[in-house]
Amino acid sequence: MRHIGIIGVGEIGRAIVTGLRDGGDAAPEVFLSPRGARASAELAERHVGVRVCAGNQEVVDRSEVVVIAVRRDDRHDALAGLRVAGDKVVVNVMAGVANDDLRRTLATEAPIVRAVPLPAVRERRSVTVTWPSHPATDALFEHLGGVLPVADEQAFDVFSALTGTLTTHYAYLATLTAWATRHGVPAEDAERYVRGLFQGVGRSLSDETRALRQLAADHETPRGSNERIRTTWFDPANSEALTAALDALLVDLGADRAADDGGRSPMAERG
Repeated sequence: MRHIGIIGVGEIGRAIVTGLRDGGDAAPEVFLSPRGARASAELAERHVGVRVCAGNQEVVDRSEVVVIAVRRDDRHDALAGLRVAGDKVVVNVMAGVANDDLRRTLATEAPIVRAVPLPAVRERRSVTVTWPSHPATDALFEHLGGVLPVADEQAFDVFSALTGTLTTHYAYLATLTAWATRHGVPAEDAERYVRGLFQGVGRSLSDETRALRQLAADHETPRGSNERIRTTWFDPANSEALTAALDALLVDLGADRAADDGGRSPMAERG
């Protein structure tokens, strides 16, 4: 796989380009759409082997794998009239857009794979969930930090729901920083400490010999500070509220797919 095209150069598109081009001598050539002209131009200037095309059709024609990363609401305008030959592989990273919907939009017989790449692919440190498995996309995301193909689109929705918790984590850290500031700690000092504290937590996650619950247990002592916050703030009611929010999001993701499939999704049929 020597040629990859990206249509839609937002946060995820930029992360994929950076991860690919900083990944060594075997990096593929990358062709970018003119949408997001400033970001595309900056990436082409920064990285050898990255080119901005005159239009989206040129991106498709020059590429073996085409990543569709436009906003969901922009997809019809951005993809109108594109001709995608059957020998291409299309990677659908648009949140909430089922493969059947994209296939109708593109009117193509090419393989289409859904994927949930995260910003950390720029550092090749993020596992990307895909469905269905395909050798070309498995190789692409393995190069960007790892790939996790799942069995069906329902499982894909579960992982998509999990990604919806990402900014909540950042908001949690911001709340900790604001609390320290209210108690007289300079904001810069509070943020520096919180960042360092949780960067260390992040590094501990690389130890896959310990389950997540074991990691939690290993970081607290009986009747200690960590146990106190966990049991008084993250209590059963708090845990149930998080579970309920995820369940509701999962239902919405399934409903979006059912609407795209005309109400005939497996989830809808089981209901």
